[in-house]
Amino acid sequence: MTNVENGSATGAEDGREVIGARRGMFGVHGSGDTSGYGGLIREVALPASSPRPYGGYFDEVVDTLAASLGDDAFATAIERVVVFRDELTLDVRREHLVAVARTLLDEPGLRFELCLGVSGVHYPGDVGRELHAVYPLMSITHNRRIRLEVAVPDADPHVPSLYSVYPTTDWHERETYDFFGLVFDGHPALTRIEMPDDWVGHPQRKDYPLGGIPVEYHGAKIPPPDQRRAYN
Repeated sequence: MTNVENGSATGAEDGREVIGARRGMFGVHGSGDTSGYGGLIREVALPASSPRPYGGYFDEVVDTLAASLGDDAFATAIERVVVFRDELTLDVRREHLVAVARTLLDEPGLRFELCLGVSGVHYPGDVGRELHAVYPLMSITHNRRIRLEVAVPDADPHVPSLYSVYPTTDWHERETYDFFGLVFDGHPALTRIEMPDDWVGHPQRKDYPLGGIPVEYHGAKIPPPDQRRAYN
């Protein structure tokens, strides 16, 4: 069992955004302590902006996008460029998301024709940016992959829909709305896709209660998740 302690985001010396601390053995490496009783503490941090050169084709993608948008528009639209674990992520301000996606699709030097989905992420400790939407894009023409990421506050969870640029995001945006509560403005039919229409709350958020019912299996009685033993 792991636990994330929430709090205001702070900056680390290496530029990372520290948004909390995780206690417990899961996800902690190299300490030698496998007791699992909460003695292990690890920062929860988001990666910092990356310096140039980014490496590989990443520099060419960023330069082509900046030239297509214009340097001033690029600086306004893109909050930061992150290269982490061999992936390029462009953090985009939500009001510029559609324009950036359209440029990535239409510009001949970019041609990111395929949006592979939409993933929601909930960072309760990232104050003012609690909800993130992540879009993996692929260029079939150039055999390249990048990601777009948008962060919005829990109090105003609105993100422009990319349905007009990538119609394949239709069901993905509905699922992200269903599970995380992100509202995709301009979506043609933003309704729940897996949970019942009258369901209260969004089950993949970290503040969603576990709840549940007891289960019997081969004679064993298993309590619901909120009543199981924790190790913190």
